[in-house]
Amino acid sequence: MTSLDLLLESFRRNARVNAALLSALTPTDFELSDGRGGWTVERHLRHMAGFRVGWLWNLARDYADPLLDHTQKDADGDPQWRWQNSPPAELGEAFAAGDDAAVKAVQAHLASGEPFADPWKEGAYASNPAHFLQHTIVHDSHHRGQVMSLLRLGGRTPEEMDALDNHWAIWRE
Repeated sequence: MTSLDLLLESFRRNARVNAALLSALTPTDFELSDGRGGWTVERHLRHMAGFRVGWLWNLARDYADPLLDHTQKDADGDPQWRWQNSPPAELGEAFAAGDDAAVKAVQAHLASGEPFADPWKEGAYASNPAHFLQHTIVHDSHHRGQVMSLLRLGGRTPEEMDALDNHWAIWRE
């Protein structure tokens, strides 16, 4: 297995973990917060899914296009993310579409040898476009941890939390 194949497999596993978490949530879970002004579960998940389109918009705009609604514009006149105001139950579709676009962008840039755009001149994934996929895995993991904490604070029992932790089996396959 090549390094890229291994990374793509990890990225697919990350997607499965996200899907498992989404499928375990109830409608009221999306509203949970820490009660101190922190993000809700829904906001964490929406941010995670939107991370893909936000970065693709700057790195490889053509690959962000399927994730955008060109009939809706933001304050800068740019098209909005298709799932900007969608019900939380549709976030699974947003994750899947974003993951697909991210993989296609990375594969295309690796094949062509063309680096990602770097609008901020900060060396965005300059050493290898595949680092975008690694960044996405780390970013998702960070926010999933926060979601798990909110679920615990929201009253999930230790047994329910253990059941949610079964996603670790995906990483041990």
